[in-house]
Parts: sequence; C-alpha cells; structure tokens
Amino acid sequence: MLHAELVLRLIAAAAAGSIVGFERERLMWAAGLRTHMLVCVGACLAMIVSAHGFGDVLGQSHVAFDPSRVAAQVVSGVSFLGAGTILLRGEVVRGLTTAASIWSVAAIGLAIGGGLYVEGVATTVIVIAILAGVKPIEERYRSRIGTRELRVIAPAGAVTIDLLREIAGERASRIRQFVTTPSERDGHEDIRIAFARLSQASVDAIARKLAAIEGVTLADGAGEDG
Repeated sequence: MLHAELVLRLIAAAAAGSIVGFERERLMWAAGLRTHMLVCVGACLAMIVSAHGFGDVLGQSHVAFDPSRVAAQVVSGVSFLGAGTILLRGEVVRGLTTAASIWSVAAIGLAIGGGLYVEGVATTVIVIAILAGVKPIEERYRSRIGTRELRVIAPAGAVTIDLLREIAGERASRIRQFVTTPSERDGHEDIRIAFARLSQASVDAIARKLAAIEGVTLADGAGEDG
C-alpha cells in the first residue's frame, strides 16, 4: 500500500469529521469541530495500523491476525469519550446527540481507514442530514407534546377545575395539573395550570377565556416547560 494512499485516507477522515463537527460547533457544544476531527482521524489511523501495520510479521507461519479486533476496540473505546459529553441538568439529559455523533465519526474514520471511501462519504452525508435536517422536525414535535403552564390570579372560588374543563372543552383531557394557593391579594387565589401536548395557540385561547371572567387576571403567559 502506497504511503500517499494512506495519507489521503487520513485527510479524508479529517474532512469528514470536520463536516460533522462544524454542525456541533455551530450549536456551541463542547465537543465541536476539533473533537470530531480528532476522533475521526484517530479512528482512521487505528484502522490503517490494524490493516497494514503488521505486514512484517504476517508472513510467519505461526502468526494469525484479525484486523477487525482493533476496529471493535475503537468502537467500544470511543464510547467513553462520548459519555463525557452527556450532562444531566435537573431532570433533562443533554448531550446524547453529540455523543452519538462522536461514535458515528469514529465509525466513519474506520470505514475510510479501511478504504471504504464511498461508504464513509455516504455516512457523513447521512449524519449531517440527521443532525441538521431532522432537528426542526424534532423541535416542532416537542413543541406539540411539551408541557405548557398558565398562571392566573382569581377571586376565591371563581375558577374551579370543573369550570376549567368546561372552558377547555374537548381539550380538557390535556389538563395535567390544577393547583391553587392563597394569593397575596386578600380573597384571591393563585392558580397554576399545566397542560400536556397542547399547542401554544390553544393555551392562549383558554387564557383569554379565563381572563374574560370578572376579577380574573393573568399572572404570566403560557410557557413551555420541556
């Protein structure tokens, strides 16, 4: 194998890693451009060493060698690096997508290191399509299934769960929480309402109907929480 060909594989791996890494860098993740490039190039070199680095001993009759063993170790070993990008913030887990992208570029590096250029490039395109193209769809879906909250101040007994169900109509099944606490205003209640899988427009419509009740005011608008 010519050295020029092997160097070309390393350069191609760096390019593939940079394309994926740039998408993560754009979102200001800690594992960004350089991390993805290094992982991809390192995996590529590991594959090259695995496939071509032991030619001087393979000619001996008592030597048996399986290049796939190094690839398997890279796939499992890079998982520790990916795990370092996963963060738990409150009840929300962040960084899973970045960890998956690191694992993917390691596989891309292995493919290019093994000379599978077409497969490596195709995977790079697919990964970018997933990271950049699917995200808007994912965000729209989450906005539909997320929890939205509404807070109102009302005279004691003016707003009840039964009244809220009547106002919500067919959307009453989306009510997930109805909590009343004494308000700082005498004779009033602080009411917190949570809706699940309800659009912002629907929550705003319910808020307007509540605000139309005499003495009821909106403490704040509806907001997404998840």
